[in-house]
Amino acid sequence: MARAASPESPESPEDAYTAAPFVPEGADLAALRQAAAECRGCPLHREATQTVFGAGDADARVVLVGEQPGDQEDRQGKPFVGPAGKVLNRALDEAGIDPDETYTTNAVKHFKFTYVPERGKRRIHKPPSLREISACAPWLAAELALIDPEVIVALGATAGKALLGPSFRVTKQRGMRLEGDEAGPARGEPVVPTIHPSAVLRADDQEAAYAGLVSDLRVAAETLR
Repeated sequence: MARAASPESPESPEDAYTAAPFVPEGADLAALRQAAAECRGCPLHREATQTVFGAGDADARVVLVGEQPGDQEDRQGKPFVGPAGKVLNRALDEAGIDPDETYTTNAVKHFKFTYVPERGKRRIHKPPSLREISACAPWLAAELALIDPEVIVALGATAGKALLGPSFRVTKQRGMRLEGDEAGPARGEPVVPTIHPSAVLRADDQEAAYAGLVSDLRVAAETLR
């Protein structure tokens, strides 16, 4: 498998970070997952415990795209296994989408974090940059091309930017049925953006935030009928 130049090398400036050399052509999901474990396409792999690839139904009609792995996902190696994942599964079920018939993944496959001194060794999430989102896009594009879902749900601003372009604003475009950026991983496929389920957990009014998430997911569910 081809390997990308080291990020520290002069041949690999920061704006050239990309996972593309690590993505094998003609691979199925299992082979992609195995290859992604060795990805060195951007510096995020240095501090993360492991690559967190997508998981779920390979024939899913709905693909759910989040931002990046969180602390628990980074430790367990699976997407949406923390508290936000429980919120998401409950909301999917309430919206009429069977969680077992979906595929979940993230726009960025490594956990980006910082340590807060006053919190000991607790790792605090940091949003990925547009450069890091772009670097990881070949993995997301390969997943979506293989699964070929009927609708993609963008969970939060980072996923929205990855699928709909850098001008995406979740507060203005959530709950709409949009077309994915032709130049991005979605390649014109239907995308329904909404908030990330972790936003429900952070909200002052969690009941209202959760109801909004369910309402947006119902738009995705209606696309399947």
